[in-house]
Amino acid sequence: MVQSPIFTAQESEPVADRISLLPDHIANQIAAGEVIQRPASAVKELLENAVDAGATEIKLFVNDAGKTLLQVVDNGAGMSETDARMAFERHATSKIKNIDDLFHIRTMGFRGEALASIAAVAQVELRTRRAEDEVGTCIEIENSLVKKQSPVASPAGTSICMKNLFFNVPARRNFLKSNTAELRHVVDEFIRVALAFPGIFFSLTSNGQQVFYLEAGNLKQRILQILGSNYNAKLVSVKEDTDYLNIYGFVGKPETAKKTRGDQYFFVNNRFIRSAYLNHAVMSAYQAMIGADAFPAYVLFIDLDPTQVDVNVHPTKQEIKFEDEKIIYAFVQAAVKHALAQFSITPTLDFELDASIQSLESVQKPFTQDKQAATKSGSIFQTFTEAAQAHRIESNRQWTIGNGQNESSGFVSLTKQLLQLDEAMSKQPAIEAAQLTTHDLSLTFSGFSQLFNTYVLASADDKFLLVHQQTAHERIIYEKLSSAIEGKAIATQRSLFPATVELTPADAVLLSSLLPDLQQLGYTVEPFGKTAFVVQGTPADVDAGNEKAALEKMLEQYKHFNLEAKLPKREMLLRTLAWQQAVKPGASLTEKEMETLMTDLFNCKQPSASPSGRPTYVEFRKEQLEKMFGR
Repeated sequence: MVQSPIFTAQESEPVADRISLLPDHIANQIAAGEVIQRPASAVKELLENAVDAGATEIKLFVNDAGKTLLQVVDNGAGMSETDARMAFERHATSKIKNIDDLFHIRTMGFRGEALASIAAVAQVELRTRRAEDEVGTCIEIENSLVKKQSPVASPAGTSICMKNLFFNVPARRNFLKSNTAELRHVVDEFIRVALAFPGIFFSLTSNGQQVFYLEAGNLKQRILQILGSNYNAKLVSVKEDTDYLNIYGFVGKPETAKKTRGDQYFFVNNRFIRSAYLNHAVMSAYQAMIGADAFPAYVLFIDLDPTQVDVNVHPTKQEIKFEDEKIIYAFVQAAVKHALAQFSITPTLDFELDASIQSLESVQKPFTQDKQAATKSGSIFQTFTEAAQAHRIESNRQWTIGNGQNESSGFVSLTKQLLQLDEAMSKQPAIEAAQLTTHDLSLTFSGFSQLFNTYVLASADDKFLLVHQQTAHERIIYEKLSSAIEGKAIATQRSLFPATVELTPADAVLLSSLLPDLQQLGYTVEPFGKTAFVVQGTPADVDAGNEKAALEKMLEQYKHFNLEAKLPKREMLLRTLAWQQAVKPGASLTEKEMETLMTDLFNCKQPSASPSGRPTYVEFRKEQLEKMFGR
């Protein structure tokens, strides 16, 4: 018989009770882990509290990306002395009173956890005053304990200051990323709240420098303030009102589609949400207008009865459940399709007959009975009028080659392989370099030719290689850049006319973090104001006059790679520049260029794969070809 663990081996009496309640400050720290994961989590909670307080002006200040200081100042309703103290108690809220209120939520916050969680992991100072009160209240809290409470002179509204996040949880603080990475998360949360409430003034100041200054206005004005004025003529209005829900907002024209999801925003009852399901609804509305790997910009709002949606799924409230997901999907898809069609964005068919067709001999001549009989007896007519046979091609048709001989099945097989190789290589999953087979690289090539302006065919003694020109060039450039970033910097060509690049605040933060590494790789880029940069020089292989486009494209591809794989910043940058500078499919190469490409490729440390692991070439041996031809 197995003895209960609460009894010792020697004694039959039970030991002392082992279960006890955790102290409040420890329980609060544990609970805070769900709500406050990084400075950006506190930004979201505090901004939403300011909105719920009825503020018309909200200012956010951060130092060191919010690690040392994060402050939100609003001109909202303020709090009484008692409410100010109660606000930091766990599960204390003014948003709901009974269980029914949970199913009719219109406010941003309601769980009563945000301030208690912040106070558990930071040093907090709250100053607040209602308009009808002569003096306000100041409360200082540290590690969930009130250190001071006193009356104070303050403007109407609330100022809450969070200092030294995770000062009492060093392990959590060590998991925070760099200031640049954390600031990007802060900016993301700020943008989501600012987009949801365009009628409120918002500002963001980081380390004394103003990043955003967003005047109150309408939704389109707010979108242009955040995403950039270049969207001004590229937004399509969406508005559909039904008995079940209302959908409104803006979607970008197809030309705004990018390879990253950065400019996609869904709001349900003014609450930002993440939903791959609804994103698919938007993507399906753009079908045939953009590529499968492109993402259009959109800012869409769904208003519906709160009883039809459950926002109490996760403490962040960004994951929600709908009563009927399928009907929401259908409404979103239809609304976006209708908007694009209304503005003549969707493709249209031209049913007017070209006048030149009327003059063709086949149209002018009468279709006699003899010709009708001859046509009906032909194989093409019979094949296409036979049920379910419109796609069939006769298998006994004899194809001929130059000397008049019938083409063998082996040649057909080889041709099919070559034609399908582009698709196969593009879909080849990334593989580790260690898994690749090492071939004999001491090859002497006797000739070069190009297929489809995409592949280089290089023949050797008993084999030939089919090389994908872009992936091969990516490997060459990647190893060149890797050497440069670890040793001697790449030479920079100074721009005769320096280009000025205006970026969104989020992209400006990203570029600032990349400047030191870009300098080593041949780019000379200098800040010029809040979100503008001047490109003073670029690597020698970037065409003069194309500096601005090259930099913007580099940032876009960097964000695309960052979504696909979580790699170190420097590695991501090297792969991005290698992709950007590599020769693309469709580019015609001279024989000398093909020879240089092959020589440089096989001088690389790892010639078999691109930086992302895609194969650079496929090898065909003589015996393989002979087997195909039945020899």
